[in-house]
Amino acid sequence: MRQTTDYPVQFSVDYPERPLNRLTTFFRIFAAIPIIIVLAAVTVTVYRSSNGQVATAGAGGLLFLGPLLMIVFRRKYPRWWFDWNREMLRFTNRVNIYLALMDDRYPSTDEEQSVHLDFPYPNAAEELNRWLPLVKWFLAIPHYIALLFLGIAAFFVIIVVWFAILFTGHYPRGLFTFVEGVMRWQNRVTGYAFLLITDRYPPFQLEA
Repeated sequence: MRQTTDYPVQFSVDYPERPLNRLTTFFRIFAAIPIIIVLAAVTVTVYRSSNGQVATAGAGGLLFLGPLLMIVFRRKYPRWWFDWNREMLRFTNRVNIYLALMDDRYPSTDEEQSVHLDFPYPNAAEELNRWLPLVKWFLAIPHYIALLFLGIAAFFVIIVVWFAILFTGHYPRGLFTFVEGVMRWQNRVTGYAFLLITDRYPPFQLEA
């Protein structure tokens, strides 16, 4: 795992030196449907209200409000909530890099595979400002704007990569680095604004 910065959220994806499977690349969006359903199953639940309308609500996914309240009122971050958020984000990233064609191995629900994501468990009483979690989501607005444009660019890059893999069997290294950088940026913002594991403002950069 490449680590050239001391920012708490570290993310990288192993570049596939081998030829990628062209058949699964061609049908990637369809091949990913089962694992997307699994991811949705631990993120969203469907229920029927008393008037018969169907609605959705969080059944798991990333925990935000619970850690926020614990940091504000108790200055604690329960370890099992931290572990859940870290593993959930790792799983989500494995699905995302599969969709982004960065690995042709089917995403595992528990194995690291080619995606490396880690961040340290925070000492909430000493390392986290108890009031900052209330406004982190707001402070991160400049990042949301930047990521909106970067996400659009990454979408079109992946379309180009789809054709490149079908014709050559390889993911162009420069495009791989760009998509990896967008995901790294997204993970750092998530760690800061929603997982609340650090008070350090995320850098505006794609690099590790």
